[in-house]
Amino acid sequence: MGFRDQLTGHIPDNLLSCLHGHYDVIGSVAVLSVPACLEDYRQVIADALLSHRHSIKTVLNKIASVDGSSRTARYEILSGEETVTTCREYGSEYRLDVLTSFFNPRLGTERNRVTGQVLSGERVLVPFAGVGPFVVPAAARGARVVAIEQNPDAFFWLLENIRKNNAGDRVSAIMGDAFDTSLLPATAFDRVIIPTPYGMDAILPVLEPHVKPGGMVHFYSFQNAGQACNLRDALGQRGYDVVLVRKCGNVAPGIARWVFDLRKRS
Repeated sequence: MGFRDQLTGHIPDNLLSCLHGHYDVIGSVAVLSVPACLEDYRQVIADALLSHRHSIKTVLNKIASVDGSSRTARYEILSGEETVTTCREYGSEYRLDVLTSFFNPRLGTERNRVTGQVLSGERVLVPFAGVGPFVVPAAARGARVVAIEQNPDAFFWLLENIRKNNAGDRVSAIMGDAFDTSLLPATAFDRVIIPTPYGMDAILPVLEPHVKPGGMVHFYSFQNAGQACNLRDALGQRGYDVVLVRKCGNVAPGIARWVFDLRKRS
């Protein structure tokens, strides 16, 4: 029986159709977005989710989108108390507080695709590093990684996850603004992975001088399809060979997260 099926008879049919069956699971925490028309049934929905997935201990309702310098959403706790959890992704473990640190479990396959290209000995830069889901696997493949994160809560968990995954000898973690290039070492990078927050595409030209000729950039941006096409063309004119353009999930009507795999021309 599916999650929505469990709510039949507990929520009027005309309202139940408003509830999509999608939710995110981060370790033992489930995150869903309850439509306004179902506000009075939030607890019923949370109870059904706990019954449907026994590994879930806490249910959060997302009430505001990711925003601000900390890049976190706002939630209300519908059930449970513990928001600190551990999730596993392609052999790595990440500990975090879902309330204070951004982590999107839907991007696991994409993160694995990108970090699977990392070669041993590469120097890799990861701005907006979060709790480390690009940092840890890149280090595990033998890269030397510089990770930058501004949110002090996320930075705390970044350090914890570097330690937890035995990557401390291969990662330099810096708490600061990714736009502040004075934080970077003098040497250029073989690969830069930029999980760009919404509205911060200006980070790419800031970091361009720190990429070696022939180096790779994995640049994420929020665009509609037409904008993504235009950006692809613009990046080609900026001195990159566009190796791949790929949509990584819709985030709003008509807007998706896109990744551009770029090779900097020599």
